[in-house]
Amino acid sequence: MIGQFDHLMKITDRPSAVMVRGAGSWIWDRDGRRYLDFVQGWAVNSLGHSPRVVLDALVAQGEQLINCSPAYYNEPMGRLAALLAGTSGLDQVFLCNSGAEANEGAIKLARKWGARHRAGAHEIVTMHGGFHGRTLATMAASGKAGWDALFPPVVPGFRKVPLGNIGAVADAITPRTVAVMLEPIQGEAGVFEAGDDHLRALRALTAERGILLIVDEIQTGIGRTGRFFGYQHAGIEPDIVTVGKGLGGGVPLAALVAAERVCCFEPGDQGGTFNGNPLMAGVGCAVVETVRQPSFLQAVVARGAYLTDRLRTLAEQLGHGEVRGRGLLQALELRGMDAKKVSATALDHGLLVNAPRPDTLRFMPALTVTREEIDEMIARLRASLD
Repeated sequence: MIGQFDHLMKITDRPSAVMVRGAGSWIWDRDGRRYLDFVQGWAVNSLGHSPRVVLDALVAQGEQLINCSPAYYNEPMGRLAALLAGTSGLDQVFLCNSGAEANEGAIKLARKWGARHRAGAHEIVTMHGGFHGRTLATMAASGKAGWDALFPPVVPGFRKVPLGNIGAVADAITPRTVAVMLEPIQGEAGVFEAGDDHLRALRALTAERGILLIVDEIQTGIGRTGRFFGYQHAGIEPDIVTVGKGLGGGVPLAALVAAERVCCFEPGDQGGTFNGNPLMAGVGCAVVETVRQPSFLQAVVARGAYLTDRLRTLAEQLGHGEVRGRGLLQALELRGMDAKKVSATALDHGLLVNAPRPDTLRFMPALTVTREEIDEMIARLRASLD
């Protein structure tokens, strides 16, 4: 007998639970079981499951205009572009559907800029352990182990260096180099921070060498670290920033944001059928307007500090390792346990957590998570570790 999901391509190992409803930090399967969600679609549901602000934006915009093609202006696309430019300190915005698409656009923009302003330079220095998406170019840009053997031939033009090593970056820059690209925190690698000092050093180095600095904020942007963008902790201004995941609060939405001095796309260079559609852009406006409020970001800082404290206490009590991360993107290093098995056991205890590497659990709750929900997560995690 053919099962309900047998026609889906198997791209990941999924548990048997079928999710049907979500509210805030909680999600329910079709058997009525409730789970505390500290994955939130890999940091996608920035305001939790089905938040009122997103539902209201969908309804309001859906009653007016859903799609008119990117060949025409629509009001939400202009409003969202202005919000992202104002919040980032940059100038121009390309709206798209996913983080990989935004990063692909950043690579294209950098290469075109290099063709025009740096004698055809096209190489980009990226980081070991980095993750920039699953298109052929963004996979090549990523430093995920084993990816260089998938889908050959690999797109050329990316030189990898260790995260945090400014000397290695300097040595990797040649006349062919057009940019340095990195995440402020490597989420998929296990939540490793580049560090504010390193970001400042990179900004100084790239400016000195006349190349671009591209900051991938797909996972760290939209308030995840307690500032609207992760790079803002370092007080720098990149040339290009990419944002996605939490920007749509659960709907597919991403953006490439760049300084005017870098923007050199011409009509026909870049596009996409659904890019900048009013329905998704309307949601993005509602999310940005919510998250950028100082009181909201202050609350994220407080919740992040509380999560850090509770995780460190648990680690000390049970003999596990360090707690890494910033704001509400954190990781716990396990000792003597398989993180994937712990994640599966946590599911049995009604808790969703992610295992990005064999010794690490990652926590990406809604930015609206409460202290009580953090306490409940710790209790369920303790039961899973025991």
